[in-house]
Amino acid sequence: MNKKLKEKIAESLSAVLPITVIVVALCITVTPMPLAPLTLFLAGACLLIIGMGFFTLGADMAMMPIGEHVGSRMAKFKKLGIIALLCFFIGAIITIAEPDLKVLAHQMPSVPDMVLILSVACGVGAFLALSFLRTLFGWNLSTMLMVGYAVVFLLTLFVPQEFLAVAFDSGGVTTGPMTVPFIMALGLGLASIGKSEKAGTNSFGMIALCSLGPILAVLLLGLMYDATAGSYTPFVIPEVNSTRDLPVLLFFLVFQIIFLRLRKKQLLKILMGMVYTFIGLTLFLTGVNVGFMPVGNFIGAELASLPYNWILVPLGMLIGYYIVKAEPAVLVLNKQVEDITSGAISQRMMMGGLSIGMATSVGLSMLRVLTGLPLLAILLPGYVLALGLSFVVPPIFTAIAFDSGGVASGPMTATFLLPLAMGACESLGGNMLTDAFGIVAMVAMTPLIMIQLIGLVYRVKTGGFRSRKAAPPPKTGETEEEIISLDEEDVQL
Repeated sequence: MNKKLKEKIAESLSAVLPITVIVVALCITVTPMPLAPLTLFLAGACLLIIGMGFFTLGADMAMMPIGEHVGSRMAKFKKLGIIALLCFFIGAIITIAEPDLKVLAHQMPSVPDMVLILSVACGVGAFLALSFLRTLFGWNLSTMLMVGYAVVFLLTLFVPQEFLAVAFDSGGVTTGPMTVPFIMALGLGLASIGKSEKAGTNSFGMIALCSLGPILAVLLLGLMYDATAGSYTPFVIPEVNSTRDLPVLLFFLVFQIIFLRLRKKQLLKILMGMVYTFIGLTLFLTGVNVGFMPVGNFIGAELASLPYNWILVPLGMLIGYYIVKAEPAVLVLNKQVEDITSGAISQRMMMGGLSIGMATSVGLSMLRVLTGLPLLAILLPGYVLALGLSFVVPPIFTAIAFDSGGVASGPMTATFLLPLAMGACESLGGNMLTDAFGIVAMVAMTPLIMIQLIGLVYRVKTGGFRSRKAAPPPKTGETEEEIISLDEEDVQL
């Protein structure tokens, strides 16, 4: 077996094993489970581990180089309008292929599924184009986020409550494991023409803005559609597929034929990486959909039916602390942050902040399920604090924090934590759309605060972020051979 693949699988094993042990311990103690679903869960965990290994290797071999090459080639176009239009197109086609978005759209019966999907896709595309302009001209991310979320919370005053949770959740599900490495690498390529001195670090923040677009899109739909129309559709296991990588591959092949024209060895490595990515996502989605989703729903329902159902809160925090380690895009983000900042922000520091943030968000979500606390009662002060911190911490921590929010709310949240909340809500007789939904939004919010608090501590200790530790990444053209040189180990199983 490929040596690098073994290393990736070993990393994913250490990430998935803790949450697997916790779930098994619950299933043999406070929430006894039939043998069949427990067996499926264990099989799903094995598939998840192998799938994460293939995916992270494929992301290194294919998704990052594709994004960087496409971004650097687009940066050579003379007309900004063409680049912005391409950014819109890329953001839209990747979003349409997200299976998590299809599942979320099915939960909003008052809006046709395709209308919601296309609206969210346009939101991502528009804000990806806007984030490119920010990278190019060095616009202040904190100011842009402040204005964006001010509009969001203003719209919440006029939108029915049933739309709020789905709107904020949509911002998280659109930043899946395929889009995150591609968009981040695209930003690095586009940053090569930035007019700001910190164009390289300004490439962070693209995911944050792309997460804002879907929220605005769904809220605008809330102004046009009647929330009482239709009836709630129970959550079902989606079809297992990994078609989300096909739009990226097709776009790259067209770009390769017309513009890039990479050498045969370079192209071979990227195509082999796409094969690894396809295999990884197929195995990963099979594991979480078939193994984790029904177990999450079962555990939530059983815990909520206990006389001491308050245990949902501490157990939810424990699950949240470890489950974020199993998000494939988190591993990609943490590694890239450490590389771009030359180790100033380590993978360990990032994972610690994300784990604490995830634990807090899941605990608060379980509290909402138990008490019926309105979503905005937590989101509004949370975002006020996060946006306030953005003006006092080093800018790179703000950009990474808001990117982390979208990355943390990935497929593990949609296929385990959301069913956990829905099972508990159904057992308690609560309102599914207002009480259970919103957990993705909570997961996307708390990292914004935790990562920036780390940045605040860093600033106090060092007197500010030292730019020499966060040197901009080398230009793609100068290290092309290093980035895409063919390694025989990469293309053998």
